[in-house]
Amino acid sequence: MPGIMTPFELSVRFFLQLAAVLACCRLVGMAAARLGQPPVVGEMIAGVVLGPSLFGYFLPSLQAAVFPAESRPILFAGAQLGLALYMFTVGLEFRIELICARVRSAAAISASGILVPFALGCGLGLFLLGREGFFGPGVTALQAGPFVGAAMAITAFPMLARIIVERGLTGTTVGALAIAAAAIDDAAAWGILALVLASLKGDPWIAAKAVVGSGIFLLLVFTLGRRALAGLATFAARNQSAERFAFGWVLVILMLACWYTDTIGLYAVFGAFFLGVAVPRGAFSDSLRAWVEPLTTWLLLPLFFVYSGLNTRFDLVGDAGLLGISLLALAVAVLGKAGACYVAARACGENHREAMGIGSLMNARGLMELIILNIGLEQGIITPTFFTVMVFMAIFTTLMAVPMFNWSYRRT
Repeated sequence: MPGIMTPFELSVRFFLQLAAVLACCRLVGMAAARLGQPPVVGEMIAGVVLGPSLFGYFLPSLQAAVFPAESRPILFAGAQLGLALYMFTVGLEFRIELICARVRSAAAISASGILVPFALGCGLGLFLLGREGFFGPGVTALQAGPFVGAAMAITAFPMLARIIVERGLTGTTVGALAIAAAAIDDAAAWGILALVLASLKGDPWIAAKAVVGSGIFLLLVFTLGRRALAGLATFAARNQSAERFAFGWVLVILMLACWYTDTIGLYAVFGAFFLGVAVPRGAFSDSLRAWVEPLTTWLLLPLFFVYSGLNTRFDLVGDAGLLGISLLALAVAVLGKAGACYVAARACGENHREAMGIGSLMNARGLMELIILNIGLEQGIITPTFFTVMVFMAIFTTLMAVPMFNWSYRRT
């Protein structure tokens, strides 16, 4: 049929897309670095640059030729693989012992980082539900409020982890508490999203499957899974050939973990992260990270930012009224997340500098926000207009994270 691209044509176009994505990410990343931002922020902005908001606005025909609609499924699959592999490396870096020393602080910060932004987000959702153009037809208050609440409660978990690694905060109190609280917050937000989807489809089994299935997964990963991974690590210590053999089987286990968590509605990123946490620390975990991280970070992960950028249209929020809604969403996000986490950290005895650092890092929404917004858009919960409003909020809260963190540390 005319107008339908063949698999060969799609594969040819995919390589051109990769070249465009990587070049744009490098150029925007260099500009972001000059402004004191981590490379991941540049990649997030690069995704918007390649979408209809900039590239498609000035050169619509060329943008449509480079990123045709038929290629979206391929970009989506590559983006999901990149997310899974990256979250696995984040799990490899996660240090449980640092959290065990501050369980009370991590729990209080995560609770504040969930409840306050969720409540404010519900209020924003109910406010916008009374206006046209923000939610899909048939969406009720019990769906709109919790969805926006979950979107406000989410933290850019992979992005936060990457900022922590790039800033050398992996083994610090600030880094450990922020990443622990973010993990708990995001797990809760995904649980809320499962309830919203269950309500939307009229099927309570969706929520039950996510809750029960995640419990079974964690039990298996940290019992049988940890033993199997320890056995592979021991085998890998024999020689290089054994190490490569073990690496191949870890990838098999990783793909199965992603498949399972995707199937139960918790999404692949969490299966990948917790499997990484379960890998015994030592030479083998260091080797896994050295093999997986470079290609994932520089090749696959940028695909997700571009996939989200293709759904973002800032021309939809060009009038004063929608710009005001965008600023309102940004204010709600900062007050609910950064403010609440700062107060909770101070109440738990953390000093001003560390509390400010935690609040600043927890305020970033980026990557996970884009995931939850894409799901809401695909399911018809939100419209492209509200999607763009929330992307605006996600970009700015993420841009604020490092400057706020640096400012708070310089001040003290």
